[in-house]
Amino acid sequence: MVAGAAMVLASCGSSSSARVVGAGSPAPAGLPAFYAVPSSLPSAPGQLVKYEKVAAAGVHGTAYRVMYTSRDQQGRTVVVTGLVYVPDRPAPPGGYRIVDWAHGTNGMTNQCAPSLTPGSAVPSLNALLDQGWEVTASDYQGEGTPPGLLAYLVGDMAGWNTIDIVRAVQHMAPAHASTTYVVWGHSEGGQTAMFAWQLGPRTAPGLHLAGVVAGAPPSQFAFIYQALLHSPFDFYLFMAAAGFHQAYGAAAPLSAVLTPTATSLLPVLRDGCYGEIQHALAHYQLTDLIKQDPFTVPQWKSLITASDPGAFTTGSHVPLLIIQGAQDEQIPVISTQLLASHLCAIGQEVQRWIYPGQSHAGVIGPSTPDMVHWIADRFAGGSFPDPVQPTGLPGVLDQDCQTPGGFTTP
Repeated sequence: MVAGAAMVLASCGSSSSARVVGAGSPAPAGLPAFYAVPSSLPSAPGQLVKYEKVAAAGVHGTAYRVMYTSRDQQGRTVVVTGLVYVPDRPAPPGGYRIVDWAHGTNGMTNQCAPSLTPGSAVPSLNALLDQGWEVTASDYQGEGTPPGLLAYLVGDMAGWNTIDIVRAVQHMAPAHASTTYVVWGHSEGGQTAMFAWQLGPRTAPGLHLAGVVAGAPPSQFAFIYQALLHSPFDFYLFMAAAGFHQAYGAAAPLSAVLTPTATSLLPVLRDGCYGEIQHALAHYQLTDLIKQDPFTVPQWKSLITASDPGAFTTGSHVPLLIIQGAQDEQIPVISTQLLASHLCAIGQEVQRWIYPGQSHAGVIGPSTPDMVHWIADRFAGGSFPDPVQPTGLPGVLDQDCQTPGGFTTP
């Protein structure tokens, strides 16, 4: 641990470990000692617990592993880990502007924490650091730290985790962090970014959320449920059932939606990450696992709807950009069309860029230079909708709420 990190607790206000989930827990099996949770912890979310410098080959800056406090669905304080990348240039007046990365689906358990692999945790990392921007990246609670599993696709929990790492880094001396930030996330992280967009201004009023980029954000969950039923990615539905049960407990009873076979497979979620889960469940048809459509179970339907960006009823003053590949094989392109149209209908301006020929993850590379330009304009206080034209590929579909004919699919 870097010098001074152990003193962080003393600067973060009062401690009340009885109110903090996982206080005093040892590091999960196979993880470094850093992941042990101290017994004395700040009782409020958004506080820095500790940090350490870590090696990250090829990164144009200094990487730090951090532990900080956030909250869970019951309002309890929890500990979360993540990463902070500081550019290799002097901080400007006011500190480094922050790009806050929200990661996509990678698993649901401790060993899946992106902070374990700091050299590869954030896509396009050097493109951001080379702009002189600091990058923060939450693991989300349940990856790297207790309790239990990641609450997969529970939007506000991941949103709080993503906002709270920016709050926590304000207490980290070597970060020289600004209070101005942009959130960028993709896939699961795209949904997280949408919730940070909704929650950020009121959850962290001391920070300035200058913009949000949501890559292929899952929404229209009832529609996506049907789309995944006959998809190679149908195991996401199994993960989501376990994730909502992790967040809500008895209010999201697994027996209402999972078969006994599926329940017997739940340990798979603790035994491995994305690839292991996909492999273990490849031997089963979804009908072997899902007892009934959760949207026909009232208590499940209400919980799922609460995590659907397509159910937002109010907008935000924060600029929003949605990016997706036209050949996305995981999130139907029409779902972001429906999401953008809904946001326009409730009075929210939004931009949407659809990149021709690009897959779910393949869109990240060609869209990065365009996104960097858009983020730079947000930090500069530029107008929105942004007049920047996406040029990462020929023929990018560039739309906003003023587009004649509304949002369309390519």
